[in-house]
Amino acid sequence: MVVQHIRPVDQRGINVFEPPKFDGSSYDGFALQWGAAFTQQFQGLDHRNTAAPNVVAGTNQNQLIRIGHGFNNAVANLYLDAQLARGIRVSLTSYMSARHHQEMWVKDGYLLIDDSPLPWELLQSLMTFVTVKAGHFEINYGDAHFRRTDNGNAMYNPFVGNLIMDAFTTEVGGEVYLRIPGVMLMGGITNGEVRGTIQNPQKRSPALLGKAGFDRQVGQDLRVRLTGSIYSKRHSANNTLYSGDRAGSRYYDVMENVASSEKDQAWSGAIQPKLSDKITAMVVNPFVKFRGLELFGNVERAKGRSGTEALDRTWNQLAGDVVYRFLPAEQVWVGARYNTAKGKLAVTDPNEKVTRSQASAGWFITPGVMLKGEYVIQHYDGFRQTDIRNGGKFEGFVVEGVVAF
Repeated sequence: MVVQHIRPVDQRGINVFEPPKFDGSSYDGFALQWGAAFTQQFQGLDHRNTAAPNVVAGTNQNQLIRIGHGFNNAVANLYLDAQLARGIRVSLTSYMSARHHQEMWVKDGYLLIDDSPLPWELLQSLMTFVTVKAGHFEINYGDAHFRRTDNGNAMYNPFVGNLIMDAFTTEVGGEVYLRIPGVMLMGGITNGEVRGTIQNPQKRSPALLGKAGFDRQVGQDLRVRLTGSIYSKRHSANNTLYSGDRAGSRYYDVMENVASSEKDQAWSGAIQPKLSDKITAMVVNPFVKFRGLELFGNVERAKGRSGTEALDRTWNQLAGDVVYRFLPAEQVWVGARYNTAKGKLAVTDPNEKVTRSQASAGWFITPGVMLKGEYVIQHYDGFRQTDIRNGGKFEGFVVEGVVAF
């Protein structure tokens, strides 16, 4: 590792959450590090629904597109990290190919400072416990975003799909961390949108976020972590906390209609609650690892509205992972996840609920080469008969091969 305090993109990065600060890495001068991650999928999913026909220009918009078994387009990430000075590095991630953007697309870029290059004793003492992050970056709301698949890098995710409500986005701003071994506090302020702009300032306010938690290794075999996060924004032209993944979902074309395309309807199987104007979201994430057994939870509540609504709506999400890793270097695992999301997509809608069950198994052939498979079942309940998701269900398997270095 030539760049300080960085999360490895291969198996070594599993169960690494915030960028490590107390890992003992030394500064050896300017360094430049390249990396990449590549994922290829084979999908075997089927879907069905009971929605009433909605015929427009001779086409039933509630008829599901026909899907079968086959390979999806490969997706890939490119990483560039530079050590500029002691404790100062810059990171840039680009999507070389993605479901939603086949052209090369910059995900994020930021400056991270966790040491002082200046010989000022007070500043050096302060930076022993402080980390500053600034730029256009993946915000640190919750812990699920550390375990999700990020386009071409599926190494950290013991499953194929991310959560139904995928709290992941990039925004422009800064985060400040106070960390002592085992304890963390974070506060941040951002523009609250996935793109920077100076237009329509009357429609925008800053987004505030905070996080607190502890992460303790209790003896040789047991690790316990618990964090709580909050994110709040009063006004936005287009907040994307639950729709900021510009790569697209891992389940291609499920519950989409006959006129859809995998590029334009790129978030199949996910719920985007459309809290695009006002939003307050809170999540608690417990994590326990005992030898090869991992337990991870996600208890989440989001409240807000879109720009065309006067009343707030609420969405609740629960998720629980059980993963068991075994053999030398924990190179093989099996896992199960149960995930539900419940709320209203419009104020006048009935309560809508999506339930997903996932079972997975995988093998790290080497730390940078991995093969995994998942069987998934997802149900949609409470959606109006005019909604294509009425009586919806998809089920089947997805296999992924992943390379990262």
